[in-house]
Amino acid sequence: MNSALENLKRRGFFQQCTDVDGLSRAMDEGPVTFYLGCDPTGPSLHIGHMVPFFSFRHFLAAGHKGIALIGDGTARIGDPSGKTELRQILSYETLDFNARAIKDQLDRFFAGAGNSGSVQFANNKDWLANLNYIDFLREIGSHFSVNRMLSFEAYKIRLETGLSFIEFNYQLLQSYDFLQLYKRHGCRLQIGGDDQWGNITAGADLIRRIEGAEVFGLTYPLIKRADGKKMGKSEKGAVFIDTAKTSVYDFFQYWRNTQDADIKRFLLMFTFLPIEECEKLCAPGKNPNEAKERLAWEVTALIHGEDEAGKAMAGARAAFGGEGGDKSAMPGRDMPRTKFEAGYNVVDLFADCGLVPTKSEARRLVQQGGAFISNAAGAFEALGDVNALIGAGRLNSDGELILRAGKKRYCRVIVT
Repeated sequence: MNSALENLKRRGFFQQCTDVDGLSRAMDEGPVTFYLGCDPTGPSLHIGHMVPFFSFRHFLAAGHKGIALIGDGTARIGDPSGKTELRQILSYETLDFNARAIKDQLDRFFAGAGNSGSVQFANNKDWLANLNYIDFLREIGSHFSVNRMLSFEAYKIRLETGLSFIEFNYQLLQSYDFLQLYKRHGCRLQIGGDDQWGNITAGADLIRRIEGAEVFGLTYPLIKRADGKKMGKSEKGAVFIDTAKTSVYDFFQYWRNTQDADIKRFLLMFTFLPIEECEKLCAPGKNPNEAKERLAWEVTALIHGEDEAGKAMAGARAAFGGEGGDKSAMPGRDMPRTKFEAGYNVVDLFADCGLVPTKSEARRLVQQGGAFISNAAGAFEALGDVNALIGAGRLNSDGELILRAGKKRYCRVIVT
């Protein structure tokens, strides 16, 4: 097997391939142009979306040429894969805005790759937006079997809840993308999650029928955590790349809180550390917290830059009492002193600090013993009374206090 494919396999990025021997030979012969598509259904990617883009960078590192396809055209329909109901139909203006935001995020991610010049962007709106539907059905639709399409898992699942005709067209459009990229750029490989297997193989088959050419598809496994939960989901929801949706500190903490059973797998998939170093970090007898902190720093640095990763690490160490901590890097909230002088209700305080989204959740947090406040010595005390008032006497010499929700969420309150 080609060394680049072997590396992907060892790192966990290999699930299915249309012809692994043929792809291996093609990659041995010289650079292969490949593509990965991403529909702009929201203004920010989350970490689950980023899984294939990590494999994308491994292909670049091996000398191959990548196309990041922004699916501004296909998003007008919506991919039924992995969904139990029809996706929300977004306006063209919203999709254009999302497409620009996602391209900016990917630009920053690829800028960290030494060979980012091997990346080019494309937008399938360029060839899909003005298609003549009749001509498209005659030229492209005639090559598709409805029976075969319905055999794919994505469609079989949706048939149970209802598959709209607009979604039924999605596989034709994604296949057409592969055909267009083959014609325009000589693209011979499409990569993606395993839920895209049906769409990817349909595209390879379309190119074989129309162009008589051999192209390939490669999928990676859909990632779940050891506890069975979906990768990239936290207590607050999806872990986004956009700092307005997920702060750098919360992003860092998501990785820092990785379960022991997931550490090695995530080091291999979400960092570019050598495989041997990943194995060394997870060797028997090693402190798993050291590996978790390294994982958190590496991923945060890749997405947000080394400076931001360093600040997040310092904030986390301050919250958890580690060496090299810096309270100023912790998530903070400015609060007026008058609130504390009058007595700040604990439920209101936890809600106003953003540690919980609503006052009702803040009330439950207090009642269940999950609300804590720092004392003068810096230790944490539980707050069990929903009617408790936090006075100015609780502030430390710097006019601050630290709140904790559960075991891992902190907020530094700076009194002004």
